Amino acid sequence: MGARGRKGPHEMMAPPLQLVSPSLPVELPAPPSHLSEATQQWWRDVVRDYDLESHHLKLLEAAADAWDRTVTARTTLLAEGLTVEGGKGRKQHPCVAIERDARAAFARLIRELDLDEPMPPAGRYMPPPAIRSNRRR
Repeated sequence: MGARGRKGPHEMMAPPLQLVSPSLPVELPAPPSHLSEATQQWWRDVVRDYDLESHHLKLLEAAADAWDRTVTARTTLLAEGLTVEGGKGRKQHPCVAIERDARAAFARLIRELDLDEPMPPAGRYMPPPAIRSNRRR
């Protein structure tokens, strides 16, 4: 049994935190082979810098696919222009919608993975402020 009474300040202090490197090398998942080389490098950077679980890797692959689709559609638009000849005259190139939708999907997936937020500062954790309700009292 420990001593009774108040604890001194030296007894209340937590032991200093010691960071240790893992004893085994961590095997990082390889990027999917169908991605472009630039997107594969981005995958490697994200997987190296973030602690992702298996469901996060699915979201990361979807984000990488969306980015490659955005780049492919943009390249096609630069080569062919924003409009194409249709049955009733000129119309918007289908790649305009493909690029727009893929860019929106990429942004949503990055937000879902929480990759767009900076690392929180070191120190005491402060929960985010409560969301204010829009209901009137």
